[in-house]
Amino acid sequence: MHDLSKAMAHFNVLKDGLDQSPILTFNQFLQEAAANPQRVVRDVYQIYGDMINTFVDDGYDEYGNDPESIQFLKYDCSRLFVEGSDRPFFADRLFSNRLIRHAESFKVGAKQNKIYIFEGPHGSGKSTFLNNLLRKFEEYANSPEGRRFEVVWRLKHDSSEKGASDHLNDLKKKLVRVLVNEGQNALVQELENGCLEEIDPGGYFNVPCPSHDHPLLLVPKDIRRKFFDDLFEDGEFKWQLFTEKKYEWLFHDEPCTICVSLFEELLKKIKDPFKVMECIHARPYSFNRRLGEGVSVFNPGDKPLSKTVMTNPNIQRSLDGLFCGQNPVSYVYSRYAKTNNGIYALMDIKSHNSDRLMELHNIISDGVHKVEDTEEKVTSLLFALMNPEDKKLLSDLHAFTDRIEYINIPYVLDLQTEVEIYRENFGKHIDESFLPRVLHNFARVIIATRLRTQSEAMQSWIRTPEKYQLYCDTNLQLLKMEIYTGYIPEWLSEDDVNNFTAKKRQKIIAESEGDGWKGFSGRDSIRLFNEFYSMYAGEDKLIDMSMLGTFFRKYCKLDPDILPKGFLDSLLRMHNFTVLQEVKESLYYYNEEQIAKDIINYVFAVNFEPDTVEFCEFTREKLEITESFFRRFEGRVQIDEAAAKGFRSSVQKAYTTNALPQEMLRDGRKISDTSLFKTLHEKYVYNLKEKVLEPFMKNENFRRAIKDYDLEGFKTYDKRIQSDVTFMIENLQHKFRYSRQGAKEICIYVVDNNLARIFSNT
Repeated sequence: MHDLSKAMAHFNVLKDGLDQSPILTFNQFLQEAAANPQRVVRDVYQIYGDMINTFVDDGYDEYGNDPESIQFLKYDCSRLFVEGSDRPFFADRLFSNRLIRHAESFKVGAKQNKIYIFEGPHGSGKSTFLNNLLRKFEEYANSPEGRRFEVVWRLKHDSSEKGASDHLNDLKKKLVRVLVNEGQNALVQELENGCLEEIDPGGYFNVPCPSHDHPLLLVPKDIRRKFFDDLFEDGEFKWQLFTEKKYEWLFHDEPCTICVSLFEELLKKIKDPFKVMECIHARPYSFNRRLGEGVSVFNPGDKPLSKTVMTNPNIQRSLDGLFCGQNPVSYVYSRYAKTNNGIYALMDIKSHNSDRLMELHNIISDGVHKVEDTEEKVTSLLFALMNPEDKKLLSDLHAFTDRIEYINIPYVLDLQTEVEIYRENFGKHIDESFLPRVLHNFARVIIATRLRTQSEAMQSWIRTPEKYQLYCDTNLQLLKMEIYTGYIPEWLSEDDVNNFTAKKRQKIIAESEGDGWKGFSGRDSIRLFNEFYSMYAGEDKLIDMSMLGTFFRKYCKLDPDILPKGFLDSLLRMHNFTVLQEVKESLYYYNEEQIAKDIINYVFAVNFEPDTVEFCEFTREKLEITESFFRRFEGRVQIDEAAAKGFRSSVQKAYTTNALPQEMLRDGRKISDTSLFKTLHEKYVYNLKEKVLEPFMKNENFRRAIKDYDLEGFKTYDKRIQSDVTFMIENLQHKFRYSRQGAKEICIYVVDNNLARIFSNT
């Protein structure tokens, strides 16, 4: 027979997942609480907040030194929503900031009975979000870092009951052995869950708290403050415990009705509070969504349970025997108890879930639920998903409105996140099929359909959008996308950057709550990308902007309102301007030494009249200071003849009033470190780059050399052209992450579309 031992040995890894923590006595639990108070003394709200903080690292602010920063941070939520998930959810920057604020709200205030409704349009990923959130919550709550404890009463059978219990135990164990031999593992599990844990050979039986009460709540309320004062050592936790709102539950909450009844009846029976406390034990609260323990999720089609009151006949029989059959402790509870101190979630408010939401009204208002004659305490995190059209269901429940907190999940508005969704669905290799930025431009078109055309916040900030026609559309949607991504573009004027105050930033981010409710959904965008990629991806040519424009103009004909008028033209213009600057940057040779000499000689010369000869004390060069000397430099920094005299005067004034007396003589700086030099250097380099393509535009050999680059025929070109083309293509690869093929194609694109001439007057 085939040896299976090696294969079966892999099952040993399952031992690591077994819960090795035994049931603790109350004293042992108190020792654990005193040693690790931050971990043990938590309610479900704190565990939920800690879970999010565990899986989401601290946010990053690219503009942390900006005094106008509004802490619109970049959070990496991949460990929470992507890693280990069969269906990842991608949280854009806007939603991740909402989620973190939602989680942090549990840290700063006392808990309130609320239902948290995640609202978003169809196809925004609400269900995927909630499923992944609950999966991580269950994972965290069952880990040592997220573990919390629940009450288990360990009670001794009445002597008359003990013999019957021992006999019943023996029968059950024999039944388990038979079922195991028959392979009926499911029945074994059901039998163990239902009965075996409640009876042990020592004549004791266990009564788990069906509401999963925290063991510290069994300390009577009137002595809790003094008890905790003695239990916990002085330090940071003790100060937090007595001062912070998030721990108020520990002083105000009551245990469930069953635990209260047991405590009172045992005290009557035993008449010794210490003996009663010895009956209280603690065990880890085990969360299991599939069994509805700690986490329970209802879909709209899930029919209501016919049995609304739950009990355990074996436990009830043992309790009746212990308390002389008077039935003072009724072990009955509802399904809400199974998720008490856990999460109760509704997937979409419709059909049967509409009734469940209405049923939650009293629970949310009062925190209690009636089970036969008893009141059952409910302290759960209540979540629901809702589509906008279902909101009318709550319109008649005015008393309900202050108990609802909405967290919006609109369509993705962050273009970086939108691109990550494409990479997840189609593979990271898709980048290799696109020229740089074209993939992100596809995402920009999709997001443009989701944005409102008019933006009061953007208009109050940028009053004349026309000045940015090279980089942006007239509705400023392209700029708004950058802001939503957390990026302040470099092409903004200095005045507009200075005017981008915290108040304006907050207003723009607040507007995001109204964006993302129309346009292409998440499912639509994946379908469109699949169609686009299948149509244009090939080995011979990379996907460029002309392909993207052709593809989306087809949809604009079918639905003229899907995109703002002129958006595709603005996107193409922004793209063309950007690639032109990259090609210019890549072709430009930085001869910094010569540039520095030209600037310093000019600054020195403006202190003298034309038609003189002077030795520059900084460069040690002999200067023939003439009108043509001045015009050569002024032409390079784009100063026309009419403004030349004024420009010279302003340079001289800046040199004699600030650069020389203050920065150089007082502060000991070199002339090349002065603000005047840096200003002139920026103008000089910018204008040199602007004209760098002019010598090549009319040279047909330049274009052919680009096409022949990397081919044998490239060696036949003039050495200067070879050098220029090689320098340009290598710079495009190193500075702007083009592939070699992409660098060649973008250079041909710039030349063939004559972009240098089109943008020559801008």
